[in-house]
Parts: sequence; C-alpha cells; structure tokens
Amino acid sequence: MCVYQGGFGSGKTWAGSLLGVLLALKFPGIVGLVGAQTYSLVRDTTLSTYFEHLENFGMREGKEYFFNKSTQKLEFKNGSVILFRHFDEPNKLKSLNLGFVEIEEMSDIPYSTFKMLLGRMRQRIRPDWKAFKYRVFGHTNPENQKGWVYKTFVSSKLPNFRLIQAPSTENIHLPKTYLENMKNLYDENYYKINVLGQFDDSKNNLVVKNFDAKNLKELLYRRDLPLHISCDFNVDPMCWTLGYKDSERAYFIDEIVLENTTTVLTCEEFGRRYSGHRGRIIINGDASGDNRSCTSEYTNYILMKRCFSNLGFRSVDIEIRPFNPPIKNRISAFNCLVKSQNGKRRLFIDPKCRKLLYNIENLKYREGTSMLDLPAYSTIRQNPETKFLGHPFDAASYLVEYYFPIT
Repeated sequence: MCVYQGGFGSGKTWAGSLLGVLLALKFPGIVGLVGAQTYSLVRDTTLSTYFEHLENFGMREGKEYFFNKSTQKLEFKNGSVILFRHFDEPNKLKSLNLGFVEIEEMSDIPYSTFKMLLGRMRQRIRPDWKAFKYRVFGHTNPENQKGWVYKTFVSSKLPNFRLIQAPSTENIHLPKTYLENMKNLYDENYYKINVLGQFDDSKNNLVVKNFDAKNLKELLYRRDLPLHISCDFNVDPMCWTLGYKDSERAYFIDEIVLENTTTVLTCEEFGRRYSGHRGRIIINGDASGDNRSCTSEYTNYILMKRCFSNLGFRSVDIEIRPFNPPIKNRISAFNCLVKSQNGKRRLFIDPKCRKLLYNIENLKYREGTSMLDLPAYSTIRQNPETKFLGHPFDAASYLVEYYFPIT
C-alpha cells in the first residue's frame, strides 16, 4: 500500500496513472479500479492522463485498447480491464474482485472507504503472473490536519504501508516562474503543504494562520469609493461584511451581524449606517443566495437590489459565482492574503469588525480532519457567542476567493 504525497505540479497523477498502465500490460487479465471521491475529478484529471500515457506508448484506440464511454471501462487487448469510478457511493463497489486500486486525492476520501477498498483485493491470481502483488496506491496533496492518511501511512508504521513525499520543487520540468508565483501568492502554511508536500504540524488547529496586529488597521470610510457587501444569509445570525478592494488588497471596514432577522431588515440597517454613500455598491457572497425559496418569489440578491433601490441607492451590482467553491479554496485564498510565503500582507480588517475577528481568533478545524469545528446546538445553548462561529468568516471569504482565488 503506497501513497504518493506531493505539491502542485509534482507529477502525482502522472506517476499513478503510469503505474496503472504498466500493471495492466504486465499482468494480462488483471482488473483495476481507478477512482476519486467525485467522478469529475476522475474524468478531468486521471482519465486524461491515462490516455496521454497510452498515446506516448504508441498504443491506438480500437487496436491495442478500447474505451467504453457508457461504462467508463478501459479494456486492453491482453484482457486487462481498468474501471473508472467515483467513491461517493462506496456500497456499489462491494461486489468487485480487483487486482489493484488507484485513488486520486486520497485525503479526500473517508477512511471507511479506504478500508472497504482494501477488502476488494481478491482477484484470483493467474499462474502466468510472476511476482504479482495486490496493490492499493494513491496520490494526494497533504491533509490540512494530520488525519487518517498520516495515522495510517506515517504514525502507525504498519508493514507494507509506504509514504512517498515529493515537493513541487523537485519536478525539473516545471518553469521557474511557476514556482516563483506560488511563493509570492501562497501563505506560509499553504506553501508548506501544497508546494513542499509536507504535513501541517501546527498545534492550534486554527483555520486562519499568521493573522496578527499588522493585519489590523483603522480604516477610513470613503463614501465615493465602490463599497463591497459580501453576504452569508441566515435568519440567525445574518452576517454581512463591508469593505473595499484594489487589484492586490482587500479591506474590511465594517460588518452587519443581526440575530433573528431577514434580508430586507438587514438592508434597512445598511441604509441607516450608509445613507450618504455615493459610490457603487457591489454585492458578493453566497451563491445559494441567488436561489428562490418557498417563502419568497425573489432571491436574496434580487431582494437586496429592490430594497437598495427603494432606499435611494442607484448603482448596485451583483458579482457572485454560479456555485460556491469548496470551503478549502476559500480558506486558502483568505490565508494567502493574510500573509504570503514571502511575508506580504494584503488583507486588513478594522477593529470594529468584532465578529469577523472573533472567527479569526477562534474558528478551528475538527481534530484530525480538514472539516471546520462548528458548534452544535447544545454548545450554542451553553455559550450563545459560539453561534457566530463560521458565518462571518464565510461572508468575508466569499469576497476574497471571488477576487483573489488560488490559481
């Protein structure tokens, strides 16, 4: 069992798919499974790399191999078969008898799925398979926290379990500008994980890294500048962050955090605070706010535009993604603005954004996972302040990820 852990561009998928092709050619009739937690990742990344290797070997579709698009099955002339699947419904894989499994982004799948796949290594060994060994191999970026991959392949020191670490910097085929850009853009922790391929050894589990007094700044409100409102929609609490941005930096000057409220009432609160604003208003935030609900014929963003128009604001635009990015993308983008690997700080927050700062100081990962440790209802009842964990950070990170994504 082996996991190839490396940074961006280190050749993880390339090496894994090459091994899959070689196993299919060396052991005629072998059945392999290639998968990831979502099929889009298999299709867009792993499968295309398999075809790249087959082309480099001079193999032609319809001659040396056949690919069935409807079943997502790659069949070789020697009888070997490779199945391409997602692991979102692992119960559908229980009937398979396999000779090898390749896992794309291993740290994204649950440990229970990994154990289930180990149990599928039961294809009957043929007499002509010399020196055959069942193989489960995966490739991944390191986990944000030391989760099951670390415990299984590092700390447990189990026999036949091996970890290979490969920094992006060891790939001699990457252009120098690629590595230089990552050093300039990424924060220290993100660079360590996603370029150097190392595990996160931070002790405090905080989601936001390296935030300090240099990111705190009393910011002046300018009524003629474009004002961004980034929204996380909830009845209790509704959380909006307000700020400016330029081509490199983001500034959060204020927040509107209301309990037991509505979108319209929150707009009216904004109108009371900023009735004299003359610049553009740009609305960012949660993409799901652009969906209608059973309680209103209008989306939250349409309600905001209508309400702001009634309050006298004439230039109001909406800039949101068609769907929300993964939370880890928003966290990474936010941390990279807080402090990049080269020490540059590009995110600044006014001290009056108290709930956002509360999140920066207290929002953590659940121990041993990459999931946010959000409070349960029982915790909120004992400590009402904890109900503000998550939502203000969501509001701010939607804006940051939209304009300053990790690319």
